[in-house]
Amino acid sequence: MTVSFSRKYLGLAVSALLMTAVGLTWLYYDSIRKPASVSLKPSASNESSVAEYAFVGRAVCADCHAEQDGLWQGSHHDLAMQEVGEQTVLGDFQDAEFSKDGVVSGFFRQNGRFMVRTDGPDGKLADFEIKYTFGVTPLQQYLIELPGGKLQALSIVWDSRTKEQGGQRWFHLYPDEKIDHQDELHWTRRSQNWNFMCAECHSTNLQKNYDAASRTYHTTWSEIDVSCEACHGPGSRHVSWANKAPDLEYGDNQMKGLQVLLNDRHGAVWSIDPRSGNARRNTPRGSDKEIEICARCHSRRAQLFDDYRHGPLLDTHLPSLLRQTLYHADGQIDGEVYEYGSFLQSKMYQAGVTCSDCHEPHSLTLRAAGNGVCRQCHAADKYDDAKHHFHAKDSAGGYCVDCHMPAKTYMGVDARRDHGFRIPRPDLSEKIGIPNACNACHADKPAQWAADTVRKWYGHDPKGYQDYAEALHAARIGSVEAKEKLLALLEEKDQPAIARATAISELASWLSSELLPVFKQALQDSEPLLRSAALEALEQLPPDQRWPLAHDRLRDPVRSVRALAVAALAGIDRKSLSSAEQAEYEQASNDYFDSLALNADDPAAQVNRGNFHTARNEFALAESAYQEALTLDPDFVMAYINLADLFRLTHRDSEGRALLERGLARLPGSADLHHSLGLLHARQKNTARALDSLQRAVELAPEQARFSYVYAVALIGSGHAQEAQVVVLNALKLTPSDSALNALNIQFTTEE
Repeated sequence: MTVSFSRKYLGLAVSALLMTAVGLTWLYYDSIRKPASVSLKPSASNESSVAEYAFVGRAVCADCHAEQDGLWQGSHHDLAMQEVGEQTVLGDFQDAEFSKDGVVSGFFRQNGRFMVRTDGPDGKLADFEIKYTFGVTPLQQYLIELPGGKLQALSIVWDSRTKEQGGQRWFHLYPDEKIDHQDELHWTRRSQNWNFMCAECHSTNLQKNYDAASRTYHTTWSEIDVSCEACHGPGSRHVSWANKAPDLEYGDNQMKGLQVLLNDRHGAVWSIDPRSGNARRNTPRGSDKEIEICARCHSRRAQLFDDYRHGPLLDTHLPSLLRQTLYHADGQIDGEVYEYGSFLQSKMYQAGVTCSDCHEPHSLTLRAAGNGVCRQCHAADKYDDAKHHFHAKDSAGGYCVDCHMPAKTYMGVDARRDHGFRIPRPDLSEKIGIPNACNACHADKPAQWAADTVRKWYGHDPKGYQDYAEALHAARIGSVEAKEKLLALLEEKDQPAIARATAISELASWLSSELLPVFKQALQDSEPLLRSAALEALEQLPPDQRWPLAHDRLRDPVRSVRALAVAALAGIDRKSLSSAEQAEYEQASNDYFDSLALNADDPAAQVNRGNFHTARNEFALAESAYQEALTLDPDFVMAYINLADLFRLTHRDSEGRALLERGLARLPGSADLHHSLGLLHARQKNTARALDSLQRAVELAPEQARFSYVYAVALIGSGHAQEAQVVVLNALKLTPSDSALNALNIQFTTEE
């Protein structure tokens, strides 16, 4: 799996939960550095993150599993990351050149090494050696080692498709962006760092080993690629089991010496019902083991802990919900979210399908070609027929995936299919503007044409399984109907847990005493995604109201939920707790601090740490964390804002003003910084400067209703009510359903 970053979806694989002055915010960011000479090397084969298990290597596995090893060889997992060599490098290094943004980069050979001459961290042309290849097809990336043990992914990549497909060329991942060495997307910056962003999913037994004191990496792996033990777990006890070692424990015999048995398909038989044409599994899927093993890398998620145990995903990782910019309102993929989040929404998942029902897990190829993979469970005479899809056989519309798994292209050439297996809904495209598979092909036709055509074919608007597009859309636009629609979605127990968890997250905007029973119920839900979403939402409540609702989650069976509970309860007055409750909280805090330690190279994690200490009135520790965030990334906006707010709490607004002005000197286009500076000026009774800053925030981010609302209120307070009304009316053109703006507009109307 290769990855890319954009300003819209900056940072792909790792997320950090930020508690800000305005609530909980998900940010996706990467990692960082401090120059030092540290080389990367494979870790010893007997090292393991779980002491009693050891990684033994693929060669040992292949002794008994030759067939599976043969299937794996040459797969994307096998070629996920490789040492540079004549057979592994696909790109043209025969004095090829690539020009972008005034920089001419050259690819050449030097003393047997593969080299690139391009702009480095200081913006000057320099020669860099390619250390590793990353991925193989449809594109191959190249990793360059920089001081501090960092590996950085070059943004100029090789299109490994055939010439007939448009490949065999160098291209830039951000063709429409003007990027220099100071830009967040430059290959030397945080967003392109391998150690934090990419490494876990391209190698086996990856240990990041970030040293916070020196800000350096000592990253190691057992095997450079995604080998047997990346999915099956460390194999030492399995080898002992196979050799019938006499000292095996009973549990080892039951588990064959493995941490996890990937046996979800064992004994499963799918039989097609002749009436419906769909298959049913003879026994329900007993667990999500296999799916969650795959999801560790095939999902948009935060890595909270590094001692992955080849078990429940949420013990170490926290998947993203159906958030705007990541998913469309109906759950279709938008940002680079991979497969897990969409698969959780599917009827296939609910019916008991696992990844390996469709994919051979070692070669990663489909179980059958074309529609054959779908015909395993769907009768050909009912579904693989023009009576169903109304297209010619073997045409684009005649393939199941083109209608039910539409693709979106990432990284310029990498088309990835949505795994929601949903029915196309052009009627929803008409109503709320989401994409649909019909118009993906018939782009020259309006959505209404597609909706009318589908209605003519089937005699009605096909609805499908997923039924939450309008609720999530209402929440995103701030509709007055949003709360009721979200509450209704929560009650639909047959809807996907990830959608219901998103509803809880969105309901945070309407959190009140009336809704507390709803959040209390979500905190007790059997689905950890709902419990974690409810914990996030509680940030809107005063700390003393959070404890009765959330303290039970300190004992949650899922570790990521326990860590989130610690963060949610950080501001509780510890004197109000019994000694037993204090001990319980401190014990759970170990999980939270382990997560922060793992992500110490991420400025978002440092802001988390600062917020935690701020909530506990540990201001010196908080300030240190915020300052570290700015050392890691001087352009990290939330660190400026939260540190300035800490200065406010400690009566140091003059330092806060200087800090925000320093941030704006680097980031003059940051609406958030202008808004924060405007609030500070307002506190200092500097009305003119406050209005200037608040106005600038609105100009830079007119779609942010809160900025317009605050600016309008400030104008009213300074005697400029007519100007305020203009601001409100302009804002309502962009966010017509915003409740605060509408209330202010009604006030204007009443006064007239």
